[in-house]
Amino acid sequence: MPESKRAIATDLTKLDAHEIQPEEYDDIPELTDDFFERAEFRIGNRVIRPGRPPLDMPKKQVTLRLDQEVIDHFRKSGPGWQSRINAALRAHISGK
Repeated sequence: MPESKRAIATDLTKLDAHEIQPEEYDDIPELTDDFFERAEFRIGNRVIRPGRPPLDMPKKQVTLRLDQEVIDHFRKSGPGWQSRINAALRAHISGK
């Protein structure tokens, strides 16, 4: 046996032959909705995080210097001003 593996002291044949009796189910906790909400989902050793699926063309973060007047113009219309700048640039390159 390789040195990195330790011998198992359990009789695996006996363990495999054991049939769980109804009274043994009392030891098993009930799986509630809360349990599944806090569960960690895995595929192999990789943890799968819930959330948005990856985009085909994700946006890239860049540093861009803009005139203060341009920033003020887009910011005064409220949240989402950066997306509106992106839309204006997109409209410009598509010729609209």
